[in-house]
Amino acid sequence: MNKEENEAVAEGGVTPLVGKDGSIYCLPIIGQIEGHFALDSNQKSTKYDHILPLLAAIEESPQVDGVLILINTLGGDVEAGLAMAELIASLSKPTASIVLGGGHSIGVPLAVSARQSFIVPSATITLHPVRTQGVVLGVPQAFDYLEKMQTRIVRFITDHSRIEEDTVRKMLSRTDMLVNDIGSILDGYEAVNCGLIDKVGGISDALAFLHGMKNGISGS
Repeated sequence: MNKEENEAVAEGGVTPLVGKDGSIYCLPIIGQIEGHFALDSNQKSTKYDHILPLLAAIEESPQVDGVLILINTLGGDVEAGLAMAELIASLSKPTASIVLGGGHSIGVPLAVSARQSFIVPSATITLHPVRTQGVVLGVPQAFDYLEKMQTRIVRFITDHSRIEEDTVRKMLSRTDMLVNDIGSILDGYEAVNCGLIDKVGGISDALAFLHGMKNGISGS
């Protein structure tokens, strides 16, 4: 790697993977998704204001043949996460995501936003209702806002995966899996069996899909 690529890895973990079959851009989404408010410097975070222009540059770059998205996130800012997911979903370049460790909360739309999603067997996905911090007024408008936000997330998930809306909503409302909340925890195989994630697999599977897309080979 040259100096610029080394700096990219040191600063954000992003790097182009150049091989005989083309150049794949590696994009990690780790820690918490940082939105309009900066997180504590001790926390690992993915800053959406860094990712959005980076994705725009990837779309415009003739040297990038595909994007590999590595996901290990606790979730975070909902609107920032959705913005990133929408931009990934709108890329014309082949995209593949791998859930490693965990893809929780708003990490779920990010996982399914790629053209093909993978999850390693030991990874988990947590689906739970939208949470909010601080004081919430107990008025109908506040609950309507939360429900509309939840609907946006559910719609994105169902539009970019094989899971049905009723199934997602049932998973969001389970009371027997999380100690301090309602929702569901899925391992890699469960996430694929319910249609949320496309395939159980790792980096070789994701790269094979990306190179196959580049060469006109179906990844299904």
